[in-house]
Amino acid sequence: MTRAVLSLGSNLGDRFAHLRAAVDGFGTAVRASSPVYETAAWGGVEQPDFLNAVLVVEDAGTDAWGWLRRGQELERAAGRVREVRWGPRTLDVDVVTVEGPHGPVHSEHPELLLPHPGTPERATVLRPWLDVEPDAVLPGHGPVAELLAALGPDAEDGMRRRDDLVLVAAR
Repeated sequence: MTRAVLSLGSNLGDRFAHLRAAVDGFGTAVRASSPVYETAAWGGVEQPDFLNAVLVVEDAGTDAWGWLRRGQELERAAGRVREVRWGPRTLDVDVVTVEGPHGPVHSEHPELLLPHPGTPERATVLRPWLDVEPDAVLPGHGPVAELLAALGPDAEDGMRRRDDLVLVAAR
């Protein structure tokens, strides 16, 4: 059994539909989905605001590479084109962390860095993750709540929780 935390983002086209398609694409593996946040884009490229969310998924037959490949397939299905680093995208699925049968999975492969290296600096991942797992820990970095607090009081500026957009109904 592997368990993964995935970060979703979209800022082109029907942003919410792209997030919903990702949730649908992970199907019965989805154990939790965060609220959706509308967030200002960053990275130095002029672009529309993002919708962001976090999923917690579990599946006995999917390893870390499997989560990556499933996310990439969903990105392709959404028409994602990789032209500009940190540029606009229909769908972005990042594998944040994976827990395997023997503990956290670490990877230094350039295509699959685990835990995802940008996570400690991204309120757009940390805040929604805390919404679904208040005691979450990012392997090698510590409690997610402490990571978010360390970003400072302005870390969530430019983020707006969109309670009108629900990815998965409460079970």
